[in-house]
Amino acid sequence: MPETQERDLAIEFPRQFLAQDVVLDSWDKIEPYFVKLQACSIATTGELEQWLVDYSELVAAIDEVGTDRHVKMTCQTDDASRKAAFLDFIENIDPKTKPAAHALNVKYADCAKTLDLPHERYHVLDRSIRASVDVFREGNVALQTEEAKLSQAYQEICGAQMVEFDGEEKTLQQLAPYAESTDREVRESAWVVEVERRSRDTAALNEIFGKMVKLRHKMALNAGCHDYVELAFKEKQRFDYTPKDCRDFHDAVEKAVVPAMRALQSQRKESLGVESLRPWDSSVDIHGRPPLKPFDSPDELCDKASNVFRLVDPELRSQFDEMRSLGYLDLESRKGKAPGGYQATYDESRHPFIFMNAVGVQSDVRTLIHEGGHAFHSYAARHDALLPYRGSPIEFAEVASFGMELLSLDYLGEFYEGDDFARAKRSQLEGILGLFPWVAMIDAFQHFLYANPEHSDDDRQRAWLELFNRFGGMADYTGFEQAKAYSWHKQLHLFEVPFYYVEYGIAKLGAMQVWRNSKKDYRGAVKDYRKALALGGSKPLPVLFETAGAKFDFSYDTIAPLVELAQDELSKLPL
Repeated sequence: MPETQERDLAIEFPRQFLAQDVVLDSWDKIEPYFVKLQACSIATTGELEQWLVDYSELVAAIDEVGTDRHVKMTCQTDDASRKAAFLDFIENIDPKTKPAAHALNVKYADCAKTLDLPHERYHVLDRSIRASVDVFREGNVALQTEEAKLSQAYQEICGAQMVEFDGEEKTLQQLAPYAESTDREVRESAWVVEVERRSRDTAALNEIFGKMVKLRHKMALNAGCHDYVELAFKEKQRFDYTPKDCRDFHDAVEKAVVPAMRALQSQRKESLGVESLRPWDSSVDIHGRPPLKPFDSPDELCDKASNVFRLVDPELRSQFDEMRSLGYLDLESRKGKAPGGYQATYDESRHPFIFMNAVGVQSDVRTLIHEGGHAFHSYAARHDALLPYRGSPIEFAEVASFGMELLSLDYLGEFYEGDDFARAKRSQLEGILGLFPWVAMIDAFQHFLYANPEHSDDDRQRAWLELFNRFGGMADYTGFEQAKAYSWHKQLHLFEVPFYYVEYGIAKLGAMQVWRNSKKDYRGAVKDYRKALALGGSKPLPVLFETAGAKFDFSYDTIAPLVELAQDELSKLPL
């Protein structure tokens, strides 16, 4: 893990506003800079532009501390010192930073009324800051701190979930290879061990989530919103689509994708020769071939991924290799490590970091390539002086990651040979069709939860099971009804980043359009993709999509032809 607090990592982007050696790890060190910016006299457009750059530098340095502490906590959730450092940030720094930043946002809005900033450069930032001012309520800061502490408790519970299996203590992620075992009894045993271990935390996770729902609804009311659905859309600055668009997306997925997914599962059931498709039958090879084995160690995973990125674009390989050499990768699963995978950016030194739980299966390859796409996005936009423009709306950030998955699809031969190469491609394409229903299901579930904040645990489970019937597959959960009813517990987004999920579906459609373009002109599609990444968040969503060669639309008319493309590609691959 990188020692990110060493100032030499930021030499590439030297400070202009902050003292060179100060680490902003306490409010006493941070507050004077907010005071200085608040007191700054701004009389010209040029002065306002420089003020925005100084503001970005301050926030980036604070965020770097918070990111570092979050990364270290998730890398080892059972380390008391890391936990204490992270809690210190969310209890003693973040709650004081938010109202101070709000005051600066108000100052900006007042100045921008009389100063004529260049529209093309600043209209996205201006829109964003004004929306932040409108939605901010100081009374919500303490509630957000409480929410963050509940999120940390969720991480701690999940990080401690260990099982005894195959003669060893394992993380739940380390059970993944057994899901591909050709021995059905082994698959079943591994699946049962996992759900039984998860079930021990059902009550605790339900309690945490119930508290989160109440907190979020209270925040919404404080902000003058009808419910948290309205607040979430405002906070996430979803300027280009509405809750109705999301509901229409759910309907389109049900119509265009669910039948295709279920057809694949029916084919799987027939090929396996089983009376009913059970939950532990979803990953095994349908012809009884041994599981795909893409790598034996994290180093081998990195070596092969580096080759894949080189084939997409040599510069991407250089960026990935730099991350590796500087220690910005933590890939292997271990006891105490939080679940899942993510990419985070250290905003001041402007280096991306990739976190995941690799155990040697095909999904690990997909995860690293996916998070690599996010990292390349961070690299592409890192030279913008304005911090908000070094990121992008999530709906396009995920185009970067899903786009990288699809652009690298034909290069999976770096991990596999012969039939295994075709199997890996098939797995990836089938995963596309499987993702859309799950996205629709998670998003629709959240719309129910927060539009009905007084729901009971029973109401919650009924809603989930209704959605399972609407969007789910053919798996038979007889005897494991409880596991089905609480299968949403493993989706960390519900706990940690509410309403961050429909973006995956929107972005997947953008990425599939990039992929479709690449089948006609690969180098041209990669060029457009990278050009769009370099825009960061400086343009509205429709422009970002257009620059990448895609249309910002997630209606049936867009989804159906892309599903047909995936089905056509699958038809060319051997079963």
